[in-house]
Amino acid sequence: MVLGNIAERNGVSPQYLEQVFASLRRAGIVKGIKGSQGGYRLNIDPGELTVSEILEALDGSYQIDAEETPDDSHGRGIADSIQNLVIDQINEKLNQILTGITLNDLKRHYLDYKEYNQDMYYI
Repeated sequence: MVLGNIAERNGVSPQYLEQVFASLRRAGIVKGIKGSQGGYRLNIDPGELTVSEILEALDGSYQIDAEETPDDSHGRGIADSIQNLVIDQINEKLNQILTGITLNDLKRHYLDYKEYNQDMYYI
C-alpha cells in the first residue's frame, strides 16, 4: 500500500502517516517493501492481530496507570480502594475487549456496515 494514497483518501498528512507506519514497523506489525511497487504489507495475519497490539504499537500502554498513594494510612486506604475496585477492573475489562477484537473483525464489521447502508433508500 502506498502511504500517499492512503493519506489523500483519509485527509491526513503523509508525514503523520509515515510516523504511524514507522511505529507499526518497529512493532513488527507491518513490513516495508522496497521498489517501485513498494510500500507496507501486514506482517501478521489480520485474524491474529488484535486492536490491543495496534494500540500498544502506536501509543504504548492503554491501561490506566496507578496513582501514587499518599503516605498517610487514611489516604492510602482510599487510593487502594479506588485502585482495586475501579481502576484495576476498568483495565481488566479494557484488556478483555481490546485483545478480543482483531483487525479481521474490524474489517468484517465495516464491510457489513457498508453493504447495509448501500441498500438504504431515503425518501
